[in-house]
Amino acid sequence: MSDLLLDALQPLLNVLMSEFLLDVLLVSGWVLTGHVALFHLVTLLLVLAGARRVWRNRHWRGVEGHDETFASPLTPAVSILVPAHDEEAGILDTLSAALGQKYPALEVVLVDDGSTDRTFALVAERYALREVTPRPTADLPVDGEILSVHRATTGDPLLVIRKTSVGRRSDALNAALNHARHPLVCMVDADSLLETEALLQVSRPFVEDPDQVVASGGVIRAANGARTDRGTILEPRLSRRWVVRVQVLEYLRSFLLGRTGWADAQALLIISGAFGLFRRDVVLEVGGMDPLSLAEDAELVVTIQEHLRRNRRPHRVVFVPQTVCWTEVPESWTVLGRQRTRWSHGLAQLLWKHRRMIGNPRYGPIGLLAMPFFLLFELLGPVFELVGVAGVLASMAVGQVPPAVAGALLVLAIALGVLLSATAIAVEELTYHRYGRGRDLLALMGTAVVEHLWFRWAHSWYRLCGLGAALAGRSPVWTAMPRVGFSAEPAPAERLVPVGP
Repeated sequence: MSDLLLDALQPLLNVLMSEFLLDVLLVSGWVLTGHVALFHLVTLLLVLAGARRVWRNRHWRGVEGHDETFASPLTPAVSILVPAHDEEAGILDTLSAALGQKYPALEVVLVDDGSTDRTFALVAERYALREVTPRPTADLPVDGEILSVHRATTGDPLLVIRKTSVGRRSDALNAALNHARHPLVCMVDADSLLETEALLQVSRPFVEDPDQVVASGGVIRAANGARTDRGTILEPRLSRRWVVRVQVLEYLRSFLLGRTGWADAQALLIISGAFGLFRRDVVLEVGGMDPLSLAEDAELVVTIQEHLRRNRRPHRVVFVPQTVCWTEVPESWTVLGRQRTRWSHGLAQLLWKHRRMIGNPRYGPIGLLAMPFFLLFELLGPVFELVGVAGVLASMAVGQVPPAVAGALLVLAIALGVLLSATAIAVEELTYHRYGRGRDLLALMGTAVVEHLWFRWAHSWYRLCGLGAALAGRSPVWTAMPRVGFSAEPAPAERLVPVGP
């Protein structure tokens, strides 16, 4: 019986051990090596370009420029739009920071998007809200029902809109856009704290080049663990949670250096939804926020640039390499996994919707550089890693790749990743020096190593889940992130154990 079974399986074994399959395994391993090397090379170039820009910006005497922007009659007024759903933990701090901006003319439009907690009650009590007759300034479609509109009677320029929730942040933002009155709109998450001169910093490009600048963003930092007081960051501190520390490092690489490099290449794809400044007329021109997109911040930036390039209208999307906003990030692996799965799903949506831009010279650097990069490395990166690692392991099993070679490639990949993180930490320390405690810097360096030993693989799994959801055609789903609030004491450190999304 066993002889018959072996005879039956022999053709299959011959195929599995064929020279062709061995070559496929070897090629897959080299594909992974090339993919990792190219990713780190491009990222290193972006980081170096970003570091140069940050260094020059830090040594530019910009205080005088901010004073001129504040005093200039040409400085455009800003409407700060804050969508909020169950944000009682930090909404008063967020509004305090927004209303406390050093800026000549602004208003804050808060949208209570069907909150089931005390979000509205806290705001109504603090600002003595009074119901007023709605006076829309635009007519973007809004699916949720507008229940009431209120104004502060405390002298603060605050408008509060209450509406039913349809589970989409974009719907709340469109409702806010319909009631905003100023030429610039600043979209801010309800779990974010703006620094006092945030609007002055990101609005300066609009003052210097009002005809071409259509959007501007700045550096976002993780507020978890920081000492705060009524919307003000008193002392940035690194959280004791490893899951938060990894995100701090990500934000340093992405915002402080990566996006600065993309902006200098005129290929900036994303302005964070936590804080972004846009020309309101252009936002209305493209139909406001896409109600079906999970990546509505990137979707808006790409849609604006596609629209303006298609109509041959010169424009600029600017990134200011200065910290302007502190935001609360996920404090558990469960919530982080859901967030990253959603981001990957949203990126797939974005690239598919704008697929004609990919590699198309008509759309300039964003089509030729940024979108191919995000397709190959951000969206499909987990696929390359999965196939490549499987190929390397299989090649080792059949003796095609010596274990020493595979180990050397792994060490090289980790070393390159740690080098990029160390560069970001060094630039932060030499320029803004936000983390003044030496133990915080040591913890960040330790995180740079831990990240590549564990978090990278968990993150790849989350991204793969998001890609799978997009390919399966699942409906976009927003999931709420539990809020801790800015004044709460940091929670005890958790074990480094991931939980699936």
